[in-house]
Amino acid sequence: MVDKRADASDIAAGSWPERLAPPRWHPYLRLIRLDRPTGTWLLLLPGWWSIALAAGWWQGVLLFLLFGVGAVVMRGAGCIINDLVDRDLDRSVARTRERPLASGALTPLQAALFLLALLLAALLILLSFNRFSEYVGAASLLLVVPYPLMKRITYWPQAWLGLTFNWGALLGWAAATGSLALPALLLYLGGIFWTLGYDTIYAHQDKEWDALIGIKSTALRFGDATPWWLWRFYGAALGLITLAGLTAGLRWIFLVGLALAGLQLGWQIVTLKIDQPADCLAKFRSNRLFGWMVLAAILLDRLA
Repeated sequence: MVDKRADASDIAAGSWPERLAPPRWHPYLRLIRLDRPTGTWLLLLPGWWSIALAAGWWQGVLLFLLFGVGAVVMRGAGCIINDLVDRDLDRSVARTRERPLASGALTPLQAALFLLALLLAALLILLSFNRFSEYVGAASLLLVVPYPLMKRITYWPQAWLGLTFNWGALLGWAAATGSLALPALLLYLGGIFWTLGYDTIYAHQDKEWDALIGIKSTALRFGDATPWWLWRFYGAALGLITLAGLTAGLRWIFLVGLALAGLQLGWQIVTLKIDQPADCLAKFRSNRLFGWMVLAAILLDRLA
């Protein structure tokens, strides 16, 4: 089945990056999803949580800036890898058929050269950190590169995405301290469960098409039982993030803030309409708010 909805494309013409850039740049901006920053925030925030837990204020500001640029670059690189692998599949559905590689606006060679440029930029950022963090950051490529294949071989590609998207929790701590410690590991595990939740919601947008062409996801695995799973994923995420904060020395302000953030997750589950793609997308995007609430809870506790 091909999705024939006229409004189904995930590319909005005339987005703010395109208004600021020359027309010849537009396919490249679309390729790295610069007009849709939710994925960048979800990649960035676990790293910022970790930096906020581990770093001093001035060091933290510098690392926040470097991680911000790095998240844009690495999220863009991941999108290019994904679209290179999936370009034939993307032509089959309205939501993705206007992506630059699927539509022919860019060739695979152009995309590969752009990918190389992004990876070189990421390398320059990584080399500004300590030696241990360089190893930790480089190891993330072992997760980034195979990710697009996971939905072809397992109903749990969201778990692989969780391993990938939350690597910043390890890298942030390593960049701040030159080592890894229990709070970073707990934060990483908590982020994985968070990603399992929000990306399951996201996957419900494409579940009918995915089922027909053999693409696997937790949305298809769980079906109508999705809310039951979300309570457990989000509950585990909150529990592990709580332990991360407590083992890092945070106290009651952090706990109050995290409780409020937990209400946001609960709202997602209670109001979720898994058969309405627009609602799934809105709930997915709302996870930026959860991420910011966790960050605020950490920073406010540090200030107290």
